[in-house]
Amino acid sequence: MDARTWAYTLGAVSVVSLLSLVGVLTIARDRKRLESLLGVLVSLAAGVLLGSAVIHLLPEAAEQLQNDLVVSTLFLAGFLGFFLLEGSLWQHHHHFGDEPHVPQGHAHGHHHPVVAMNLIGDGAHNFIDGMVIAAAFAADARLGLVTTLAVVAHEVPQEIGDFGVLVFGGLSVRKALWYNFLSSTMAIAGALLVLIIGARFQSLIAVLLPLTAGSFLYIAAADLIPELHRHDAPRRERMLHTATLLVGVALMVLLRVVEDGLG
Repeated sequence: MDARTWAYTLGAVSVVSLLSLVGVLTIARDRKRLESLLGVLVSLAAGVLLGSAVIHLLPEAAEQLQNDLVVSTLFLAGFLGFFLLEGSLWQHHHHFGDEPHVPQGHAHGHHHPVVAMNLIGDGAHNFIDGMVIAAAFAADARLGLVTTLAVVAHEVPQEIGDFGVLVFGGLSVRKALWYNFLSSTMAIAGALLVLIIGARFQSLIAVLLPLTAGSFLYIAAADLIPELHRHDAPRRERMLHTATLLVGVALMVLLRVVEDGLG
């Protein structure tokens, strides 16, 4: 890898990591506004996670691995892995405080397991994004730029939603901002791996794609959507949450259409 590729790649992943905080910071400044938007942010996160898993990650994994059985098995491994992880986290959570389930995860200062699961899943996704950006710049500077724009397009709404999930799960605004930022910097780690070792890690990217898709689908379907259903809210608010979830999915569909057009 030459110096120009290093500079372009590290500049791009740094911008991606910083942009993830832009929308979040505007929301976090007003605590009352944040609390009023929490249900909308969780809905957006659910839609974006579903769209990312089904519309982006799985098709890309199928194209790279060229084996439906392998893709399906890895997807289920990601899904069931997070099922087992959540069970372990709940056991730990109740061992230190046998309180009943509290949707927002604030009981006795303990955090809902969705916090750890979201950070792990999003961190893996950001790691893949960094690897993809580095591999694209290694091939061609223009391809790297297009790939970076595509990552930014899906990363900004996803990070806003992820921030809402972290607050929903019991973190303070400051901790949610910090952890969300640390998760976004995994893109830099992924890019460095490719820059140092080389683009031979394409096979690793292909394996991580369906695993991440499974984790995203589990978080959305098992944790976020049920919480929205259980939320005792007026019909108008429930309709708003449903619409926001669909907006999240629609954003991922639109991004895929744009990507296909550029490709």
